[in-house]
Amino acid sequence: MSKTTNEIAARPGIFRDQLLTVGDLENFKSTLLEEIKALLQQSNGQPAKQWLKSIEVRKLLGISPGTLQNLRVNGSLPFTKIGGIVFYRYDDISKLLNQSGK
Repeated sequence: MSKTTNEIAARPGIFRDQLLTVGDLENFKSTLLEEIKALLQQSNGQPAKQWLKSIEVRKLLGISPGTLQNLRVNGSLPFTKIGGIVFYRYDDISKLLNQSGK
């Protein structure tokens, strides 16, 4: 059983101007997408973080944990270990990608 707008507006605490319409949601969606696009353009496609954890690097490069360990061991990818967590600088990852692409 569907309630009419008058029935909803008659309930205490709910007013007609507080109801969302499909148009309101579409406007919100458009505004949100524009803001996300602006943020992506500001960052030039680079992540906002300067330091990435191992799992983030593996996803970014599409490599296995063993391959990432080999990159650490042979010195191809500098890293910093803090309290058992390994961190990588985004700039170092970019350099590695640029070297392998040549």
